[in-house]
Amino acid sequence: MRSIKQPGTPIAERIQWVEARGRAFTFMLEQGLPLLEAARRGFAAQGFAGGVLDIRGGALGPFAYVMPALSKTPDHAAFYSDTYRPPGITRLSTATMTLGVRDGAPFFHCHALWTEEGGRAGGGHILPEETIVAEPFEVAAFGLDGAIFTAEPDVETGFKLFGPVVAAKSGATTDRRAFALRLRPNQDFAGCLEAFCRSLDISSARIRGGVGSTIGARFEDGIVVEPFATELTITSGAIAPGADGLEAVLDVALVDYTGALAQGRLVRGDNPVLMTMELVLEVVA
Repeated sequence: MRSIKQPGTPIAERIQWVEARGRAFTFMLEQGLPLLEAARRGFAAQGFAGGVLDIRGGALGPFAYVMPALSKTPDHAAFYSDTYRPPGITRLSTATMTLGVRDGAPFFHCHALWTEEGGRAGGGHILPEETIVAEPFEVAAFGLDGAIFTAEPDVETGFKLFGPVVAAKSGATTDRRAFALRLRPNQDFAGCLEAFCRSLDISSARIRGGVGSTIGARFEDGIVVEPFATELTITSGAIAPGADGLEAVLDVALVDYTGALAQGRLVRGDNPVLMTMELVLEVVA
């Protein structure tokens, strides 16, 4: 399997996880608010400090983002591009967001594909500080009670990354058993989730959210992404019994460091994590 040497020592625990309770709901992002504040308000109105969002459309402007890029120093295996600020209104086609905490304040990690004013298709990592909701739009949320994604220094990659930690219960209404996960580098995305579910006797789960990166990508339809640094959003995902036992079905969209976009269903066993993969597993059975 492909692998990328990280600058730091691998951490023994390859999946960071916290069991929690959760609930799915929808809400409208408010026009004129920073995207971060609009997301925070939507979760807070339901009693949640954080969770994940699945977005299938929406208008942003002003809008700022970065793309994956090669690192100019040995401090990181890959890095970010300069900041891009396309003019006018940018319209999302698909996105996922993890809403959590960084430096004691709300923060998000969001990867997306979109169309900029003028028709250019793009993708990357949306910057919370500079992105405004241009028009109201509905999002699908999954709130977490008992866990929160918190940005902490990661010695393996050299980045400050979101990972789930135990949080005080808020008393929000929940109806599902859920696991907040962060997958560490150089392990197959699907295989990692399948092994995790087997270890906890989970026979069926739905993926909520899903923000991270893979070492290139191999899709079931034969498409191959060779550039090793990507930013990926899960468009749909589930783990359920299949011909080989538990099987993870992962539909994703991504941008690589050349700016090329790709979408499709990932091949099981041939898509290792580059830096991180954060998501929520909603237990079905």
